[in-house]
Amino acid sequence: MAHVTCLAAARHRLLAQAGHDVEEQGLAGAPPIRIITSSERHGSVERAVRLLGFGKRALVPLPCNAQGQLEAATLAHALEASPPQPTVVLLQAGDLNIGAFDPFAALIPIAKEHGAWVHVDGAFGLWAAASPTYRHLVAGVELADSWTNDAHKWLNTPFDCGYAFVADAEAHRSAFSHRTSYTLFVDDARDQIEWNPEWSRRGRGVPTYAALRELGRAGIAALVERSCAHARALVARIGALPGAEIIAAPIINQGLVRFRDPRPGAAQADHDRRTDATIARIVATGVAFFAGTTWRDQRCMRVSVCNWQTSDADVDRAVEAARQALGNVAP
Repeated sequence: MAHVTCLAAARHRLLAQAGHDVEEQGLAGAPPIRIITSSERHGSVERAVRLLGFGKRALVPLPCNAQGQLEAATLAHALEASPPQPTVVLLQAGDLNIGAFDPFAALIPIAKEHGAWVHVDGAFGLWAAASPTYRHLVAGVELADSWTNDAHKWLNTPFDCGYAFVADAEAHRSAFSHRTSYTLFVDDARDQIEWNPEWSRRGRGVPTYAALRELGRAGIAALVERSCAHARALVARIGALPGAEIIAAPIINQGLVRFRDPRPGAAQADHDRRTDATIARIVATGVAFFAGTTWRDQRCMRVSVCNWQTSDADVDRAVEAARQALGNVAP
């Protein structure tokens, strides 16, 4: 819903610039909006564009480099190669599998030159800004028009705490505002009905406030850095076990490990099966939970650490569970 909120504001501004009132007229007869993004986008983006009436065909996926980033030349070519139209450029701050960050300082000015709205999916990656060690990863992100972030990841709040940040207040409010004769509006007091898709909702800001007050700046920075250190240790140590290999070392708190079938002549499908079987063995121990993912056409174990309770001892136990699982998985 944070994506829906931000992209609804983008829809309002882009179509208003084209002379179309989408809130009054709907999308019928409106200029089509394209959403240029990378091949590493999260599935929540597709759900948002479906809800907003853009349709999945509005998504224009561009290839990433070996580091999982969208490159400036790739974006510039995509913007210049087709006739001008209302455009959203959607960038990543920490992608799902390897935690890659798009180079915002290079990409956003290019998008702005072409009149695009820039939206950043920062589900967990925006928290890197709290850490002196990782802050460089989000350099230039302040140039974007909107951002999303999840508190339920690194801030460890209840699951449905999400954030939508929109720089253009007029576009944001215009996308959602609705006033009735029976609703009381007091001077310039902010009413949340004016700013999000929900008519009523619980106070999701309360657990966020409590966590921020409890942790403070230093506490959040320590949480981010501790989680990243644990992720690096898990990937390095599990990846060094016999039969395992590191596919992507963590940039922040996400990394990938793969488990290879030791039989001579084993094919990729065999390695995929062994990877899934090893993950299942680890999860069955109850010591740690890892999920499988397909990244660049190969099955991997996804390592993701964001719980404030994770300790060095937990890392040791997870590595041992992986070692035992590899010993128990038949080729």
